[in-house]
Amino acid sequence: MAEYKILFKKSVWKDFKSIPDKDLSRILDLIKGFSKDPRPAGCTKLSGQEKYRVRLGRYRIIYSIQDRELSVWVVKVGHRKDVYR
Repeated sequence: MAEYKILFKKSVWKDFKSIPDKDLSRILDLIKGFSKDPRPAGCTKLSGQEKYRVRLGRYRIIYSIQDRELSVWVVKVGHRKDVYR
């Protein structure tokens, strides 16, 4: 199976600055796994959008998948109370 390319929206780099290092390393490990399986166990499709969500403790990763281009765009990463705004 082909690997997906992982791309980040520019605003995601700003999101990373507000996350503690130990949580950030776990988040980045999970995002790396999207290259092999963009729809891991526990991912949920967001209603009314072509985006998916993965929960990791108090944090959420919002991303979209382009199967034709074999790419995953990470759109937003943040605390659960802020990420859906």
